[in-house]
Amino acid sequence: MKKIAYIGLMTSIFAFQANAADFYVKKIEVDGLQRVEKATVLSYLNIHNNSKVSQDKLDSSFKNLYDTGLFSDISFDTATANVLKINVKENPIIGKRAFDGNDKIDDKILEAEVQLGPRSVYDKAKVQQDVQRILDVYRKTGRYSVTVEPKIIEREENRVDLIYEIDEGSAAKIDKINFIGNTHYTSSDLQDEIMSKESRWYRIFSSAEDYDAEKMDYDKELLRRFYTNRGYADFYVQSAMAELSEDHKSFVLTFNLDEGPRYKVNDIKIKSNIEGVETDSLYDDLEIEKGDWYNAQLIEKSTAEMIDSLGKKGFAFVDISSELERDAANGKVDIVFNINESDRIFVNRINISGNDRTEDEVIRREFRLDEGDALNITKLRDSRRNVENLNYFSKIDIQTDIVDENKADLNVNVEEKSTGYFNVGIGYSTSNGALFRAGVTENNFRGKGQEIGFNMGISQRNKDYNISFTEPYFLGRRLSAGIDLFMEDQDYEDEASYDTRTIGGRTRFGWNYTDNLYHLARYTLSTSDIKNVKESASEYVKAEKGKATTSAVGQTLVYDKRDSSINTKEGYYLSFGHDFSGLGGNTKYNRFDAKAYKFYTLADYYTFKFFTTGGYIVGYGGKDIRMSDRYYLGGNNMRGFEVAGIGARDKATDDALGGNWMMYSGAEMTFPIGLDELGIKGRTFWDIGALGKPDNFNRQKIDYSSKIRQSVGFGFDWMSPMGKINIDFGFPIVKERYDETEVFRLNFGTSL
Repeated sequence: MKKIAYIGLMTSIFAFQANAADFYVKKIEVDGLQRVEKATVLSYLNIHNNSKVSQDKLDSSFKNLYDTGLFSDISFDTATANVLKINVKENPIIGKRAFDGNDKIDDKILEAEVQLGPRSVYDKAKVQQDVQRILDVYRKTGRYSVTVEPKIIEREENRVDLIYEIDEGSAAKIDKINFIGNTHYTSSDLQDEIMSKESRWYRIFSSAEDYDAEKMDYDKELLRRFYTNRGYADFYVQSAMAELSEDHKSFVLTFNLDEGPRYKVNDIKIKSNIEGVETDSLYDDLEIEKGDWYNAQLIEKSTAEMIDSLGKKGFAFVDISSELERDAANGKVDIVFNINESDRIFVNRINISGNDRTEDEVIRREFRLDEGDALNITKLRDSRRNVENLNYFSKIDIQTDIVDENKADLNVNVEEKSTGYFNVGIGYSTSNGALFRAGVTENNFRGKGQEIGFNMGISQRNKDYNISFTEPYFLGRRLSAGIDLFMEDQDYEDEASYDTRTIGGRTRFGWNYTDNLYHLARYTLSTSDIKNVKESASEYVKAEKGKATTSAVGQTLVYDKRDSSINTKEGYYLSFGHDFSGLGGNTKYNRFDAKAYKFYTLADYYTFKFFTTGGYIVGYGGKDIRMSDRYYLGGNNMRGFEVAGIGARDKATDDALGGNWMMYSGAEMTFPIGLDELGIKGRTFWDIGALGKPDNFNRQKIDYSSKIRQSVGFGFDWMSPMGKINIDFGFPIVKERYDETEVFRLNFGTSL
């Protein structure tokens, strides 16, 4: 006999006595069992009664028992002749399992990740595996300094309570985002396009500054879209790295880019490999033309339009792919659309999961495919993009599962994110003085895709409150409907010796004819009160003191071909609106407004904006136009002049009286000034404007001229923590002697 010691896989030491040579076993005894049946132990042995036992069989039997996880200690004893005695100590049973310290992640999420639960057999190896799973869950949320320590509380009858003590630490913030290889767009431009943001004090209510590996992967896709929609067909992200700081509290993200050349479309060809398909009519479906910059999004839209057209003609199973014939030296590209037959597969079911809050219908209505339709990859891709554009989900995964030779299920899995926003800002404006703005918005109210918001602004000269609600699919159709309630107090004491208060509501509808052409309709009911009129005010102002009710219906037609509504580089914007007041109330007028903007970027840095806006209002039924409904020129809509600084003015009181028509036009160039990291750009401008005379005024008592005024100047745009800030220095070069001018203007907010 000799003793041989075995060391277990988790540092436990097991020992047994065994003959070096084979020995004969007539009987097997098991000691130490409490819950486990003896038959269970015997089933894991390679040893039987009345058989010879070798060293190999003892070794394998020992390993089999250990691998069950049922025992914390095992030993074999063969001291008694022909008897194998097995001594075991059972692992305890887990009575209660709990998580302590997990404020950021709910218990249910952690419970779904760990293996061991109540009534499970306690196993040290599995505990360590569960610790790692918990760490992984936290790291996915950007918390890399988290620590998890399992604690055991021993109970009676060989039971234990298992407590995971969690120190969540702080979320790892993004300290810096670097872009390498971006010669055509600044780092500031690219940061505006991605979801990840550098940590800043004003992002306390945003998770954009928290590092997330999946979000970084999506950032790569956003960068690809940004470049390929602006002519860079060869663009790709060479690498994307995230470096964790030594204290595990912050990351530095680095995107290594290869922009490649910028291409203009030289020629477009459509080729068909399907008998009976005529390609001539398909050129009308193209969203991209010769001479345009290459644009991957427009190519996808063109493909979708051609597939729709062919489907209407009976060609349900088509696949259209595009290939590029590049001339990199000259920056030219030919686009070839190839039409081929696709597999005859139909959509069986669309299964949606992961949307705990968002209703299925909100997702389904964004799909361009219905159950029973022919499966089309282009429409599937468009459907995915539509769901992404909802901005309700941090992750969207769509898998095609073939369930029959000609049927497939679409399995859609989403991961929801917060859709509520809170914004607050303080600052100063030359027109309104010190100001405070705050607002709350929920873009997926009740999980129905509805939008609801409350916004307020308070300044020294202005107070406004607005509550809004929008249903994007009214009556189950692609028709948006909404309602607004508003109240505004405005101080015009300096310009015209009076104050106004407007209270009212508005219902509105909107629908798209195409992706770029949309129509808005509205009905507004409001009461305007001209009050606090000074004794020294103009007789025309005093005559309008009091309340008036407006009941107006209006519409606006918009054609928007801008590449971005936030950071516009290319494209144009056109709109025409008409409002008719007189459906009740005591104001009667027709108002017409029009806008035209053109954007062009030279050398990828210098963006030119050419614009023209105009309006005309005329009364009817013997009603004159009230002062609160007239046009005013100056300030934001004519830099270099004070608010209402241009136009008719009472000679005796110098009060501004406004006008019944207005024209404002000009040109502006925005350019980098080396402060891209701070979000600051420079600009120069040339403004041209004119304001018409109000009706029924004594020409002898007012100063008035409809001559064109002009101003030039320079300024700065700053994307500050409180929103966009404009700083302008304007210098009038054509003006009238009675016009009110100003050189400096500071303004908060965004404009087209």
